Amino acid sequence: MIGLIAALTCGISTYYGVGDGFHGQTTANGERFDAYRWTAAHPYLPMGAKIRVTNQRNGKQVIVRVNDRGPYSHADLDLSYAAFAHIESASKGNATVCWRVVG
Repeated sequence: MIGLIAALTCGISTYYGVGDGFHGQTTANGERFDAYRWTAAHPYLPMGAKIRVTNQRNGKQVIVRVNDRGPYSHADLDLSYAAFAHIESASKGNATVCWRVVG
């Protein structure tokens, strides 16, 4: 499992927390979701894991902390609104990204 978690993974990222009712709701780890903090939802990475996410189109990066499960859409990784907006325009809605656990 360690090798799988440490591996570079690529896929589609979306964002949540603005205009969808999730801001202020309880996350899977029990904290309140804040769309303006750099966090992420992932189906199996450990809660609290820090991952470096790189936008493959423009090379911009963000380090986020996993605090929720999901995504529950076509995406592979859900970023908070602020984290997504740091690497891509929110108007695009999704981005091709790669990520790796860094802590």
